[in-house]
Amino acid sequence: MNHPEQLLSDLKPADPQYASFVVDRLLAAGRAAQASDLHLQPTAKGLEAKLRIDGVLQPLALVPKALAANVIARLKVTAELLTYRTDTPQEGRIRMGCSNVESGDIEYGDVEMRLSTFPTLHGERAVVRLFGRTGQYERLIDLGLPDDVLPSLKNVLGETAGAVLVSGPAGSGKTTTVYASLRELVAQSNGARCLVSMEDPIESAVPGVAQAQVNPNAGLDLATGLRFLLRQDPEVIVVGEIRDRATAEAAMQASLTGHLLLSTFHAGSAVETLGRLLDMGIEPYALRSSLLAILCQRLLRRLCTCAVEINNPDDFLGLPVRHARRPVGCKECGASGYRGRILLVEMLLLKSAKAAELGRAVLDKADTTVLKPLAVQSGMITRWQRAISAVESGATSPAEVRRILGLAK
Repeated sequence: MNHPEQLLSDLKPADPQYASFVVDRLLAAGRAAQASDLHLQPTAKGLEAKLRIDGVLQPLALVPKALAANVIARLKVTAELLTYRTDTPQEGRIRMGCSNVESGDIEYGDVEMRLSTFPTLHGERAVVRLFGRTGQYERLIDLGLPDDVLPSLKNVLGETAGAVLVSGPAGSGKTTTVYASLRELVAQSNGARCLVSMEDPIESAVPGVAQAQVNPNAGLDLATGLRFLLRQDPEVIVVGEIRDRATAEAAMQASLTGHLLLSTFHAGSAVETLGRLLDMGIEPYALRSSLLAILCQRLLRRLCTCAVEINNPDDFLGLPVRHARRPVGCKECGASGYRGRILLVEMLLLKSAKAAELGRAVLDKADTTVLKPLAVQSGMITRWQRAISAVESGATSPAEVRRILGLAK
């Protein structure tokens, strides 16, 4: 990646096409670096551009303050947003094939991007979510799921009724997993099953799926859309995200009436997912009867080959490991010490024979402190167990585990 002062150094601010060229350069740099997000933060000095690479923000460029509004406006044009509304948040999709040839003939390739703007003290802030290229993470086998999780997930996707939830914090790859599952279902059914989705927003087009997007201005929210979708004779339903009780109740009801339902949910662990649904007021019998599986995941940076062994046990940062490696940094990894990411997954199967006691605890509305040991007893491998194995195998470092999972187990 270019140094922040180099990326835009040859562009002339007086050029009428300056904003267009800047947008082209920034988006192309994000694609080249395989970043997940491009942040444009207005400050007193100018518009700071940063890329989120492997979950960490890194500086990219600084746009002069006098031209910051023009660059944001250009982005809004590409996403078909209202350029004159700078006092309210907006969201839109960017559909682009390649950049303006005058700015260096930079090709974006098959791009899926989403723009979000927000008013701040120094002007509009913008974040562009850069989705994976077509063909990347298409199917479940491409995600790097553990050998014990992949067949189990495929099995539950073969069910005709019930709910499969993918949980985790923001940026943990939940939507990517749901889309891969959806493509898996399309391939398995070969057109024999009716698949529909209700999303906010649609992040990627999936052939073979009838995808719909919420429209608050028309009164079409997730819960309302889901109720109408049930009249479309679906067999598999995808809800982009369960955010509130109304959507959760509609989703659970759909999974109880002969539909396979997939959705994402914000929670720190598989057991916390159960706890949060109970706290939302979802009836315990509905959870016990409808939930097939909860897949909770986190993304950790993978150590580059330049990593070295840790000799001082104090550098294990309290993790119960016998050996570990730490990042060093080289040209290949951009001096970060990491290249790419690995997926940590805990999968809780609620219909297995071993999960009978866990099911009874759910019916009793047990606390998560009670549910967690029962989940482990049912055969669930926790994210911490996965993390320890990843450290000992040299895939990641103790520092990265602490950065993502924190201190408490």
